[in-house]
Amino acid sequence: MRSKADHTAAIHAHRRVAVVVNTRSRRGRRHYPEVMRLLRAGRFDLVGVHQVTDPTRLRATVERALDAAPDLLVVGGGDGTLSSSIKHIAHRDVALGVLPLGTTNNFARSLGLPLDLARAVRVFSEGKVADIDLGLCGDRPFANLASFGVSVEVAETVRPWVKRVLGRAAYPLTAIRLLPRHQPFRAYITVDGRRHEVLTHQLNIANGRFHGGWQIARDISIDNRRLVAYQLGSGKRLRLLAETLVRATTGRWRSLAGGPFVSGTEMLLETDPPMAADVDGEVRLRTPLVIRTIPNGVRVMVPQGFTDT
Repeated sequence: MRSKADHTAAIHAHRRVAVVVNTRSRRGRRHYPEVMRLLRAGRFDLVGVHQVTDPTRLRATVERALDAAPDLLVVGGGDGTLSSSIKHIAHRDVALGVLPLGTTNNFARSLGLPLDLARAVRVFSEGKVADIDLGLCGDRPFANLASFGVSVEVAETVRPWVKRVLGRAAYPLTAIRLLPRHQPFRAYITVDGRRHEVLTHQLNIANGRFHGGWQIARDISIDNRRLVAYQLGSGKRLRLLAETLVRATTGRWRSLAGGPFVSGTEMLLETDPPMAADVDGEVRLRTPLVIRTIPNGVRVMVPQGFTDT
């Protein structure tokens, strides 16, 4: 693989870009013409342009885009689209360019990217290539978050029209609706030989810095070789409800040093009863699971001010 400096120089000089946009989503479909206009105005050499209208074809579409050997693969969509694309470019000599076309855009926020499309495209011309970490949940790479509990039901039941109307507030409001019938569970997180036990309705294990569009902690990073596990509330519904409302309205989070966080490079997660995992929006795996980091797992285009370690 090229050095990050050489890769950045190649993108700035040659502008060889392949584009994949999820036009199945309402935002992707609405903004697709603007995306193409901005890329052409930026004088990018578009070696392939692909619209995804069937999510089951995303993998084949990304692989077809990569066949053109672009320096930069621009992907437009939400966190699910981006996370699904990432596993196909991990450890490859191509950088990911992110177009934030989702509801919460957690991955874009974790990279410090602007959410305005024109400014996001400008990063491709003026930014730099960075290597960031991925998480690995079982055999499933993820960019942002693996979660367990009420959020799995939220992911399966939140209505598309609610997301369109309410944006990122759709998730906590759906959680509030589901919470009265949700049963708490025990989770056991083993890190560095130490076993932590919690009783909760919701447990998250984060690689990225944001969840639901709000920052998890002031000092968390997507590029520090560590995962962060944390619970929302406890086994008491009212406490989870209160914390959900506070964070949905203020985005207030504590420091990793003072908050209810468990951090490490690898975690064994067991739950009673066994739980399904929501891995960046896809509900697939079940506990017990080993979750670990993949240091420098993928190359991305980020603003010049991004701290790349």
